[in-house]
Amino acid sequence: MLEVACAGAQEEAETNCTPGFQVKNYQVEYNGGFQKDTPLLQVRFDDCAGNEGLKFEVSNSDFQVDGEHRLVPIRDVLNSGTVLFIHGQSPHADDMAQVDLTGAPPRSTETLREILGLGQALPHRRKRSLLVPPMFVPENQRAPFPKSIGMVSVISADKQENHVFRLTGKGVDQDPKGVFAINKLTGEVVVNRALDREAIAFYHLHVSTTDLEGRTVEGPVLLNVSVIDQNDNRPIFSETRYAGEVLEGSPTGTIVMTMTASDADDPNTENAVLRYIIVKQSPDKPSPNMFFIDPEKGDIVTVISPKLLDRETLPTTQYELEIVAKDMAGSDVGLTGTATATITITDKNDHAPEFTHSLFQATVNEGWTGVVLNLTVDDRDDPATGAWRAVYSIIDGNAGQSFKVHTNPDNNEGMLSVVKPLDYESTAFHTLLIKVENEDPLVPDVGYGPSSTATVNVNVLDVNEGPVFFPDPMAVTKRENVPVGSFVATLNATDPDLLQTQSIRFAVLRDPAGWLGVNPVRGTVNTTAILDRESPFVHDNKYSAVFMATDNGSPPATGTGTLVITLEDDNDNAPYVYPSVARVCEDAKDLNVVVVGGRDKDIHPNAAPFRIELGKQQGLEKTWKVTKVNNTHAQVTLLHRLQRANYNLPLLVTDSGVPPLSNSTDIKVQVCTCKKNKMDCNGAVSVRSSLLLLNLVLLTLFCL
Repeated sequence: MLEVACAGAQEEAETNCTPGFQVKNYQVEYNGGFQKDTPLLQVRFDDCAGNEGLKFEVSNSDFQVDGEHRLVPIRDVLNSGTVLFIHGQSPHADDMAQVDLTGAPPRSTETLREILGLGQALPHRRKRSLLVPPMFVPENQRAPFPKSIGMVSVISADKQENHVFRLTGKGVDQDPKGVFAINKLTGEVVVNRALDREAIAFYHLHVSTTDLEGRTVEGPVLLNVSVIDQNDNRPIFSETRYAGEVLEGSPTGTIVMTMTASDADDPNTENAVLRYIIVKQSPDKPSPNMFFIDPEKGDIVTVISPKLLDRETLPTTQYELEIVAKDMAGSDVGLTGTATATITITDKNDHAPEFTHSLFQATVNEGWTGVVLNLTVDDRDDPATGAWRAVYSIIDGNAGQSFKVHTNPDNNEGMLSVVKPLDYESTAFHTLLIKVENEDPLVPDVGYGPSSTATVNVNVLDVNEGPVFFPDPMAVTKRENVPVGSFVATLNATDPDLLQTQSIRFAVLRDPAGWLGVNPVRGTVNTTAILDRESPFVHDNKYSAVFMATDNGSPPATGTGTLVITLEDDNDNAPYVYPSVARVCEDAKDLNVVVVGGRDKDIHPNAAPFRIELGKQQGLEKTWKVTKVNNTHAQVTLLHRLQRANYNLPLLVTDSGVPPLSNSTDIKVQVCTCKKNKMDCNGAVSVRSSLLLLNLVLLTLFCL
């Protein structure tokens, strides 16, 4: 087996891509020969554009580079020679690598032309070889021009004098034109003007030789011209001003922000190697070196101790740093760029809120609600944060939940309010214990102290309160239609001002139907009109009236109470039937005329079930029939067809009250002409059912 070693392999630390072979020299140990299809090594070639269209040519035709970029013998090889050249070419790169076959005997037919990979000689002519070394040009050269940058030559013992050199490519005959030129006779390559590496870093030209008629003799061969960088670009920050923030009390070495600058010079040279420094800090208190910047990474970190990085004791909450980036790795001759970093010291909740007073006093009238006191606190934290915003709570003295405290968002004060009216007669003095905290929790090493609580004394002032009805509302039940002057109820009102001797007088405040009166001293309520359950002022059998009680205090105070009377029903309303009009076709096959229902303003048991029957007129039963459907409805049916006319049919409806009430109601039955689903009832003559019956009797006698 062969041991294959790559002599020129190295790790690429640079991210910048150089087109061509990434390893220029390889070594393969020769051990008696090379076996067919056994890979010897793998070449590394990158044209920095995806290697599309990449082709390889080996100086010895016994070898090839396969699709996986491996050097492989295409037959068993004994006479390999001591060196191979691999030529790689793509639309974006053209380069050559050398393979040394250590231990191999020289190849007897080996020539310099074959070593250089220029193929076999053509018939009738010996092929010559072009030597085109890579060339280098510093950028920003000063006049005079042109300046020589190198030579190309022909390796041949019989070079003819009539063969001349030709140079082509971008920078010669393609834009930018005229940058380079070649001496046709000597092969000297010159540059005609100053170059800018940041505009074009590499030129890929082609050299060939032609005869005097312009026919190509040698080449073309790739000529790579590299522009050597000069330090002609300053570092540039992506922004002129940067903003960062750090929490107060942060440990030394906390990263605040990162400053980054770029340099257009060659990244593979020190021209683009940057170093960062802080040249100025404003203000410079409590130390001119509160921050440090990593010279290579650009990370700004804190240097000041956590105890001194106290937002509340620092002279300002914002520090401005002037940052300089210098190329040439920070050497004295390096170019510089400048930017400003503004660092804000942010707040953490390291100060508990404290009441400005340990005791607050408030006075409030009994029966009143609203804000009675504003509680003031001090907090040294940032007012724009939850570390400053206060949250108040009543921790003692609010058993009746009569008080609440809210935070005023404008000034952080606590607004103490009475939400349930206070009663002087019950308690004339209240003592509250109130605590204040922050929205955000305190840092672990800080706690709430005695100043975070305060006592509030609330004095309740006595006022003349209006009488209070009990119960309110008062509910009684009465039958409707009781005689005028009947007793309904006795109102009960007391004066809550127990420490004052006062008298109370009653009056009607609101009596919608005008049915009631009240004795002003005793508070007895009597009827002044008939109570009617069916009145529109009665809802759900209930009638409500409001009464007023007034004391004789100074000034007088008034209270109100409601009396609700539930009215029991009397059978004082006769029932009636509906609908009042019915229509039927004169030639209808179905003689059912209408279903009528009974209604009654009274309620059970003085309403349904209803009895619906024909009126008391004689002969109705020979033409009409009334049949019960249910407890409230009956079916009216014709016993024979009638001629077109309007007929008034008397019906008698009776309710179930004790005693029952009856009502005679006429319904109009229209017998109409019906054609094509249209009913014509116009022009019908009204006929009472009794006349109809008489006509029917006379018609019968005439026929006999």
